[in-house]
Amino acid sequence: MNYQNDDLRIKEIKELLPPVALLEKFPATENAANTVAHARKAIHKILKGNDDRLLVVIGPCSIHDPVAAKEYATRLLALREELKDELEIVMRVYFEKPRTTVGWKGLINDPHMDNSFQINDGLRIARKLLLDINDSGLPAAGEFLDMITPQYLADLMSWGAIGARTTESQVHRELASGLSCPVGFKNGTDGTIKVAIDAINAAGAPHCFLSVTKWGHSAIVNTSGNGDCHIILRGGKEPNYSAKHVAEVKEGLNKAGLPAQVMIDFSHANSSNNSKSRWMFVLTFASRCRWRKGHYWRDGGKPSGGRQSEPRERGTAGLR
Repeated sequence: MNYQNDDLRIKEIKELLPPVALLEKFPATENAANTVAHARKAIHKILKGNDDRLLVVIGPCSIHDPVAAKEYATRLLALREELKDELEIVMRVYFEKPRTTVGWKGLINDPHMDNSFQINDGLRIARKLLLDINDSGLPAAGEFLDMITPQYLADLMSWGAIGARTTESQVHRELASGLSCPVGFKNGTDGTIKVAIDAINAAGAPHCFLSVTKWGHSAIVNTSGNGDCHIILRGGKEPNYSAKHVAEVKEGLNKAGLPAQVMIDFSHANSSNNSKSRWMFVLTFASRCRWRKGHYWRDGGKPSGGRQSEPRERGTAGLR
């Protein structure tokens, strides 16, 4: 008897557009490329202690409406220009959502929010939005969840994050080692710091791993290592942004032979997932920044406070 032992739980496989198709359809403009290059250089200098400004990554928790995202970018660009002598502001433009269990996985995975999973559409929308934002002069930041999407978007990212659920993942550490932008690793969801420190060490080293080319072919990738990685404190069982927490983290980084550079996440467990408490956090942190270097912060927020639950009806109707 011949047994069918492969693809037993696969319902369907569709072709994915190769990265080169989108890179040719939406090529980086000269202005967009300059925005990315200058922002990456500025962030590198901040991480190395050669620029005493603060790095600020701020923006919506995730992108579901490109029109609203561009409106946000227009407002943020004006603020970036106003505060450029004190802050290096980068817009948070997150297209993918890591889920603890199940739920909407972001604009790339399900751009129409109706379980149609038009991923090719999601990639087109995402790249076009990133191109528009960078072309305006505002640098963008994103989270990297898999080994394929960076080939479509990474050239338009000035800073990247590896989330709390994936910091311990070997493939994400390997990916970070080859990314062209600075990368922040979050502490674990339970608040553990060592996994992030280990990740920074790992990403700083060369790696060889499986990925895809710009033409969509399976490939073996060799990297040189990323020396622009740092830790992000996002809280755990309790907030971890206090001066005591930061001092302990810096001590751990020093012991590991790593630069003692720390980014603070104003959301997630550090704000108890409460948008109102975030502002007290901001004031507390700002008072410390007047005399302490080596701090950076990131925030996931919208022009209106609070959060939006997934709508009862599928699709974007009713969301704002």
